[in-house]
Amino acid sequence: MLFFIVFVLFSVLILRLGIVQIVYGEDYKREIERTEDITVNNPVPRGKMFDRKGKTIVDNVPQYAITYTYQGASQSEMLEVAERLAKLIEVKPDRVQVREKKDYWIIKNPERADEKITEEERMQFKAKKLDSDDIYNLKLKRISENELEELSAQDLEILAIFREFNSGYALTPQIVKNKDVTAEEFAKVSENLQFLPGVDTTTDWERLYAYGNTLKTVLGKVTDSSEGIPKEQLDYYLARDYNRNDRVGKSYIEMQYEEVLHGQKAKVKKITDKAGNVLSTEVVSEGQRGKDLVLTVDMDLQLEVEKIIEEELLAAKKEPGTALLDRAFVVLMDPNTGEVLTMAGKWLVKDKETGKSEMQDFALGNITSSYNVGSAVKGATILTGYQSGVIQPGSYFYDAPIKIKGTPEKASWKNFGNLNDIRALRVSSNVYMFRTAISIGGGRYEYNQPIRLNSQAFNTIRQSFNQFGLGTRTGIDLPNEQIGYKGPLAKPGFLLDLVIGQYDTYTPMQLAQYVSTIANGGYRIQPRMVKEIRAPLMDNDKLGPVIEEIQPTILNRINLEDGWIENVHEGFRQVMQHPEGTAYRKFGNAPYLPAGKTGTAQAFYDGPERKNYEFPPEVMNLSLVAYAPYNNPEVAMAVVVPWAYQGDSGHTANYEIGRRVLDAYFHLKNKQPDSTSNQPTENNDESQESLQEESQN
Repeated sequence: MLFFIVFVLFSVLILRLGIVQIVYGEDYKREIERTEDITVNNPVPRGKMFDRKGKTIVDNVPQYAITYTYQGASQSEMLEVAERLAKLIEVKPDRVQVREKKDYWIIKNPERADEKITEEERMQFKAKKLDSDDIYNLKLKRISENELEELSAQDLEILAIFREFNSGYALTPQIVKNKDVTAEEFAKVSENLQFLPGVDTTTDWERLYAYGNTLKTVLGKVTDSSEGIPKEQLDYYLARDYNRNDRVGKSYIEMQYEEVLHGQKAKVKKITDKAGNVLSTEVVSEGQRGKDLVLTVDMDLQLEVEKIIEEELLAAKKEPGTALLDRAFVVLMDPNTGEVLTMAGKWLVKDKETGKSEMQDFALGNITSSYNVGSAVKGATILTGYQSGVIQPGSYFYDAPIKIKGTPEKASWKNFGNLNDIRALRVSSNVYMFRTAISIGGGRYEYNQPIRLNSQAFNTIRQSFNQFGLGTRTGIDLPNEQIGYKGPLAKPGFLLDLVIGQYDTYTPMQLAQYVSTIANGGYRIQPRMVKEIRAPLMDNDKLGPVIEEIQPTILNRINLEDGWIENVHEGFRQVMQHPEGTAYRKFGNAPYLPAGKTGTAQAFYDGPERKNYEFPPEVMNLSLVAYAPYNNPEVAMAVVVPWAYQGDSGHTANYEIGRRVLDAYFHLKNKQPDSTSNQPTENNDESQESLQEESQN
């Protein structure tokens, strides 16, 4: 019977093996040999940035990288790979959080972790009063600091790697290490890839700024691999075939031109067996780094202008009453195309530890900070008067102090008597602008009597100023541009302040657009930082072919009649080239024949030291707008020196900076020695008085 039973069992077994092998053999064979094709997208270097002369501003530095691509492995399998990888590379555990240490401690000590749950809590779990998450959180809560200290340095290194493994997304390479990967580490990992499923070695990149901090705030930043796509922009980028951990531009030019700079990813097909082991790798597409940007900026000029700002800012700080002076700005623009040739800003920042001030880049302040700029806006005031029909070219007003009942007396820096529009610009008459504003408002002026003005006067003037770029976005191809601050009250006295630039605030970039609009005959052109988009080349030192040349964009054309703009041009020319002009002493001998307008504004300090004062201190802001040559403008300039000094008299850093900057522009253009900007052509009483014009407003 026993033999018979054994015989039957073997017969059944043989029959079953026959069925498996003969009937289903091919099916099982196919299942065993089954493979999967997995396509992985690998990031490529971003496009580079060049200046207008082809000099590299932003580049990519290649660096070794070790990545991990999640392909469905279990946590225990990933931990095993992390342990193997930790023996081959060194990873700093500085980013490991306490919670992650506790999770790892539980994985390492499952039995001790279970002991932290009481019998009563186990009963509640069985009764479904507590769920598995509640039990796990109780374990986490009861792990002591002493128990966490049991984790060795090797454990923390493994945890740091395991943390990066878990930070990735399915089929998306996650950077495990790309900083300071040694050639030895790279070689060891490459040799042992068959024992490290999901791990790979590749070449990554890092942004290199060839000119250090110069323009760095404007160039922008790129997220790192740990940041990936910012949460607020996740949907936007995922819809454009980005991976969650892709590095993207997160500010200014890097962000504004992200889709140009990002590049086309390399696609790699990995063939795996049923167990997930990689059998072979096939390159589907090599990918291509991002397209290159040629900026409008001339870096030689940019560096020279920054040097001038630093020197003049430090020189001005030696003058009395300059405790609050800490910054200065310069914008140079082609008035005919809107190309920004230079966008420079510097500020003195106190080190919190040492208390000493250090000079830092603040180019971004040209579009993100605004100030009262004073008489520099008077060209717009005159043209607004023409457009409103209250004055005509050649119209006269008598320059004498103005007094509105209940308000302080307002006057020019001296009484000029009877003067027309051109001379009003030349000597910077406040009263001429006041009388123009009163006429725009439909008021009738009598000394020390109240004035009733049309409620639309503020809107009329502001809308006209907007046509020049004052008080509105310039449209520059950078995000987060500010428009300035509008004074909130609509009283007659403030209307008079508005037309001499002492009520609303404007950015240096707005001033540059405004003076460019005057220089080119009335076309408000959008400023831009990018000149061309170029195809990338393998040769890093050369520019590829032009893909797109950014054309000038005219935002609006100011409605002008014959003679209007010509009168303002002449007034601006005389400011710098007539002995009575307010800037003549500094610019009268300039060989490039500049035209422009000076400005000083009484303002209230609102900078970083504001917290040290009960009430905001009164300060003087200095400004200067100019273009040259006056008869065929090729460059326009705006200079702003906020909070320049306190008191009745001070320095003229706006003049010093402006002259040296224009000298530098024409010197670099013509390759000729700088002109002697410090030698006045004449030292008469009128030119000496003109330097004090604005500070005595």
